[in-house]
Amino acid sequence: MTFFDRAKEFESFDFEGYFNRITDNDVRLAIEKDRPGIFDFLTLISPRAENHIEEMAQKAREMTLRHFGRIIQLFAPLYISDFCTNRCTYCGFNTRNRLERKKLSAREIDTQARIIKKSGIRHILVLTGEDPVNSPVSYLEEAVGILSKHFASTGLEVYPVDEQDYRRLVQAGADSLTVYQEVYDRRIYQNVHPGGRKADFQYRLSTPERACRAGFRSVNIGALFGLAPVRKEAFFTGLHAGYLQTEYPSVEISVSLPRMRKAAGCAAPDHPLDDRTLVQFMTALRLFLPKAGITVSTREPAFLRDRLVHLGATRLSAGSKTEVGGYAEQDKSETPQFEITDKRSVDEVEEMIRQNGYQPVFKDWEPLQVSP
Repeated sequence: MTFFDRAKEFESFDFEGYFNRITDNDVRLAIEKDRPGIFDFLTLISPRAENHIEEMAQKAREMTLRHFGRIIQLFAPLYISDFCTNRCTYCGFNTRNRLERKKLSAREIDTQARIIKKSGIRHILVLTGEDPVNSPVSYLEEAVGILSKHFASTGLEVYPVDEQDYRRLVQAGADSLTVYQEVYDRRIYQNVHPGGRKADFQYRLSTPERACRAGFRSVNIGALFGLAPVRKEAFFTGLHAGYLQTEYPSVEISVSLPRMRKAAGCAAPDHPLDDRTLVQFMTALRLFLPKAGITVSTREPAFLRDRLVHLGATRLSAGSKTEVGGYAEQDKSETPQFEITDKRSVDEVEEMIRQNGYQPVFKDWEPLQVSP
């Protein structure tokens, strides 16, 4: 069985009917369980559970401290190319958007790396648009090789590839992969991905499994909230993460809860996710998956990120730039993939974490050096 098979089991599930039957006592029982099941998780993300967010938050904090301590790991994203063949209706890199595309050279990647490293960051996430012609796997290999000389951890958020290509990237020095399904509803997925490689729903859905088999140390997944009804998307995100944890126990599975943000030429979200419900989903995920990492990016505003430190977040981006070459003023492109909301520097985010009683960590992993 693949996750595609597992997800199909719930495609015709009556979510609204289930939500309407939930009582306050059902929610309390789900919160109290040491090992909540998938239907307990569904109960915790229900409208009824909104009345119990405080209890969920208290337990989520307790579970996070138990499994992660007072540690918040910091990282920075680095966009190296915005060439893209996709027509995603919500993304500034949409191939139909008229913008001057850019791809960093090896020298420019090294320059960006040196600037980011001076900020203290030691974990980097490499991002590109989805264009295997302008950004082939060989280009990604070269970028990973350069960045691995500067950073303890090099992660990727690039177009999905086959398992053998992921193995090449792991061999080059990449240790983590982030891939968002964007939306788990197949009908909506096709509507918002009308063309390009990304239009293949099943290939994208199976990407985390290929990455786990290829040898990545860590795999991060998520849905982009705003494209489809949010509670169903939260459910499938948790279902997916739980499946990966069970099938690939040696891989660290983490989850992100990104919300749609303003991007060039893109419409507003059809299904907005408010702050309170975001908190509900995060705490529910922590109760359901106590050992999963939870990443919160600079898409979210500063005041909210400050509070999420206490509610399950284990990883924050800091000092982020979403333009290609954005860390060097003379090199950056004019069009970011989306507009960031928390524009604080790395030092400011570090200080915020300390003021909240947590320890910012710039380096928590390094590849084993094997002597020839």
